[in-house]
Amino acid sequence: MPKDSRSDNFNRTPESLNAYQLVQPGDLVVNRMKAWQGSLGVSSHRGIVSPDYEILRPTTADADPPYLHWLLRSRPLIDQYGMRSTGIRPSQWRLYWDQMKTIEVVLPPLTEQRAIADYLDHETGQIDTLIAKQEQLIATLRERRSSLVDQVLLQDDIERVPLRRVADVIDCAHVTATFVDDDRSYPVASIRECQGKVVDLSSCRHTTRDFYDLLRAGGREPRIGDLLFVRNVSVGLVSVVAPGTRDFAVGQETVLLRRTGEINTDYLRYALTTSVVRYEIEGRMIGSTFRRINVPAIRTLPIPLPPPAEQRRAVEHLDEQTSKIDVLIAKAERFIELSKERRTALITAAVTGQIDVRASA
Repeated sequence: MPKDSRSDNFNRTPESLNAYQLVQPGDLVVNRMKAWQGSLGVSSHRGIVSPDYEILRPTTADADPPYLHWLLRSRPLIDQYGMRSTGIRPSQWRLYWDQMKTIEVVLPPLTEQRAIADYLDHETGQIDTLIAKQEQLIATLRERRSSLVDQVLLQDDIERVPLRRVADVIDCAHVTATFVDDDRSYPVASIRECQGKVVDLSSCRHTTRDFYDLLRAGGREPRIGDLLFVRNVSVGLVSVVAPGTRDFAVGQETVLLRRTGEINTDYLRYALTTSVVRYEIEGRMIGSTFRRINVPAIRTLPIPLPPPAEQRRAVEHLDEQTSKIDVLIAKAERFIELSKERRTALITAAVTGQIDVRASA
């Protein structure tokens, strides 16, 4: 798809495009780094892509491009890409043509290929429509959640102070730490970009195979009640170190916030998600390829600071109201997850002949 059709792609296009590759309609474009996640497809556009993609062009008239688009994105083929990718860990995997070209594929007669493609175009289109409606619902609910936080915390009579007045901002150690591969799962602060949704650190878990181990790097061992602030997303992803949390993984984009003044930890978590703070974060982002807000700028973020008793009342009210919204968001996210599973299963069943779609098509 065209890059400018996405609002969530923050990668900067380099000044020189000399190394970029031309893509013609009908070409299969493969992301070498993420093929094992299904990041590939037949293009309907003429354009250019970065050098880290493979551009593949059919060499036979026996292959229908729309059918190839579905076949090569089916689960059995994606599993093959993972088996043939090279690299120490998933974040460094690459799939090269020398390995990809050895994968065997089944090509039924052209009439059947076209029937399968037509069937999947129709069926997945309906699923995608349902997913889009749920995504819009989630966006609306998140806007409602943000508005609720703003209504409570951004009142005219509440003083705003720089973050450094109420909390120490401790940078993560910028070192290449030893990678942990012990088959355990650790809570992770930056596992997902939640677009303003508050994530409890204790509920975010991921195997360390996908992360560098920066546990307690540089002696900065987080304490219960500390906040972890992810500084490379404009919304300010904030997590709380919860009771019972021991080992966890953080990335170099994470800073630790430890309260020093009279501010409630849960209140500070909400304060860091207000529209005023989000606006300031976006305005202070630097960098082209890797955008982030620097630590000195984080220390000056404006935090609304009412008296402690008002902070507690605000937290109680927001916890009660936002929990209802979060339940609705979770239900919509679960619907999307199930719909995507259904979509994947449908594609695999159609291209492998588990269901006969010729009559339906």
